[in-house]
Amino acid sequence: MRRSDRGSVTAEAAVALPALVLFTAVLLWGLAAAAAQIRCVDAARAGARAAARSEPVADAEAVARAAAPPGATVAVVRDGELWRVTVRAAAPGPGGLGLTLRAGAAALAEDTVGEPLP
Repeated sequence: MRRSDRGSVTAEAAVALPALVLFTAVLLWGLAAAAAQIRCVDAARAGARAAARSEPVADAEAVARAAAPPGATVAVVRDGELWRVTVRAAAPGPGGLGLTLRAGAAALAEDTVGEPLP
């Protein structure tokens, strides 16, 4: 190794290491956000199924909240023959990093199943 090359590996590592740490942190945050989004989708589906079974709205909201990420808001609305459930939650991380996760689901109300078509 030439004398002028001494320390270049250390300098390159000092530059590359923070970039690798930042990349790893962003990757982990992305995975946590994806997991929270999946929980929102599951919560919306569970709430819609509960509402479609003619359970009280409060019970359907409770089912959705139990499956949702902590701090999520749940809305259950009847729209004609459909029950629509929307779940919103802040993304994980400091302040959610300004990202709001949202998922919705709809289910046909059971009290309309079997009625003759017009």
